[in-house]
Amino acid sequence: MAMEKCRTLGRIVESGLVAVVRASSSDEAARIADACAEGGAAAIEITMTVPGALGVIEELAARSSILVGAGTVLDAETARMAILAGAQFVVSPAIDAGTGRLCNRYAIPWMPGAQTVGEVIEAMELGAGIVKVFPGEVLGPGFIRAVRGPLPQASLMPTGGVTLENAGEWIKAGAVALGVGGNLTKGAKTGDFESITALARKFCEQIGAARG
Repeated sequence: MAMEKCRTLGRIVESGLVAVVRASSSDEAARIADACAEGGAAAIEITMTVPGALGVIEELAARSSILVGAGTVLDAETARMAILAGAQFVVSPAIDAGTGRLCNRYAIPWMPGAQTVGEVIEAMELGAGIVKVFPGEVLGPGFIRAVRGPLPQASLMPTGGVTLENAGEWIKAGAVALGVGGNLTKGAKTGDFESITALARKFCEQIGAARG
């Protein structure tokens, strides 16, 4: 089980792209997942705000090659339901110790949100596999650069405000991966899933170029 956890984190870091999905239906979420996988994204985060989110996770985990995680998980109860539905990682907007302990108990990577150095340290102490820098648009790449000074061992992933234009800047600042929502999946609103595949590919190219 612990080996699986390492493999999941390894795949996310290798690709560097996690698609954050806030879809209006389970069908839309599934189509976004397929489009992202085709474009090279390693993982898709189905937020618990998606209608029937647990069913979407279950369906995608059973049939998709992409890693499927649960997002906007606020408590241990929701985390456990998501894991039983097949979630391979759990993302939270903030630190909840109970959620962290539960994910560690089942060897599932946990990615809690943090916005201060103290919170990053607390998240790491609670066993976070990757710490989500959130909200990214407020904190900016400079935050990651600053945190990596005293904490070079921190694995940080910004979510919020990550665009094609600043993707390379986040990676150069020290981010191990990028969480991208609307800036990647906006085509779904008009049924343009090909644009999502194209954008995912461009994000992966920018990440690769920034890593040099």
